[in-house]
Amino acid sequence: MTEAHVFVIGILLAWLAGIRVYLTVFGVGLAGVLGWVDLPPALQATQSWWVLGTSAALAATEFFADKIPGVDSIWDLLQTLARVPAGAFLAAATFSQNGQLGTGALAAGAGVALASHGLKAGTRALLNTSPEPASNWAASVAEDGVVIAGLALALAHPWLALVFVLGASLLGALTVWLVWRALWRGMKRLFAAPPRPADTPAAARDHSLPPAP
Repeated sequence: MTEAHVFVIGILLAWLAGIRVYLTVFGVGLAGVLGWVDLPPALQATQSWWVLGTSAALAATEFFADKIPGVDSIWDLLQTLARVPAGAFLAAATFSQNGQLGTGALAAGAGVALASHGLKAGTRALLNTSPEPASNWAASVAEDGVVIAGLALALAHPWLALVFVLGASLLGALTVWLVWRALWRGMKRLFAAPPRPADTPAAARDHSLPPAP
């Protein structure tokens, strides 16, 4: 595997961790245990049964918490403390060939994880302004699918996975923009001042006057 492939995989893992950190860690560890990929030394810790069991339990918890409107935004806020550091670790561990984590790689992974986390959390916060839960559920299931598909592609076809996650990111950004524009227009209509009597047409005012005796 070339250095370019390794770099792409590290960036992809950091991006996926910003959305579903526990599912990403579990997927990486499971791939190593089943022999689907030879993990670098720093990532081999994810193959331990303790890490696999813990990440699987937390991934299941996140699966349900992420589908409850309001709870998902609180969960996202709390998970900032897990997603960004985990993304930094996954990227740096992928780049490392001797088990040492480089500062630059950690910073790059943290930046990518923070970007995808911010996009995910921002999208869900805007969707939560809608009174119906269907859009929230659909978004959560879509994120589950993106992470699973992205992780599988990252290990098998990194460049194809990169195109996939870039497309998903653009779609997420477009969704945020469309929802924000709809909310902004709704707020403008809600707070628009009612027309004053002086602004009504003269014909309407004259028509409303009682007939002369």
